[in-house]
Amino acid sequence: MTWNIHGGAGRDRRRDLQRVVELVRRHHPQIVALQEIDSRKRPPSAPDAFTFLGDELGGNARASRLIRAPDGDYGHALISSWPLAPARYHDISYRRREPRAAIETTVETPHGQLHVVAAHLGLSFRERHHQALKLARIVRRGKDRGILMGDLNDWTARGSARRILDRLFPGHSYIRTFPAFWPLLPLDRIYCQPRTMLSRCWTDRNARAVSDHLPLIADLVLEDGP
Repeated sequence: MTWNIHGGAGRDRRRDLQRVVELVRRHHPQIVALQEIDSRKRPPSAPDAFTFLGDELGGNARASRLIRAPDGDYGHALISSWPLAPARYHDISYRRREPRAAIETTVETPHGQLHVVAAHLGLSFRERHHQALKLARIVRRGKDRGILMGDLNDWTARGSARRILDRLFPGHSYIRTFPAFWPLLPLDRIYCQPRTMLSRCWTDRNARAVSDHLPLIADLVLEDGP
């Protein structure tokens, strides 16, 4: 699963991470990439968002805290119920725009190792082009089996990021996830190598009350064929 949780703020503008946890658990994902985790401006009694989500959704987490402030942090994370290798954090920031990083790790699944990269790309065309080229280099260094997942902020068929990444990954999703209340744009993606790993993709409209994005969920075939 990959999901931009918008800080846990839904259409009611109320930040509630418990709603995020409940919706994610409904689908029992073993690997989850979450974007726009925000622990800033939280009540003094509230737990750190990164720690809370990591503990509640799998216990194994690799977080990229990209913006640090006196009252908390902002960024994204990769969480799994399976063991994770130490992560590599790749700076994919573009000029003076918002800092961005890709999280790269290996997931120890019951069926062997899986190379996983999680990312949240920028808002401008040139920024995403720069970031997609960096992701391509990261992916090429990975193992034969791998996935790239996250909010790519790229929605057109001729978009640079999509064009670059579609060539690398024969199996990829294309489901509209934004805006949550009337999804028109496929901003969130799951890419797989090999193609046969990606079994099916879907989303959950119940997330409209939880975030401005819908989650993207996929079944992956990790077992070797007969």
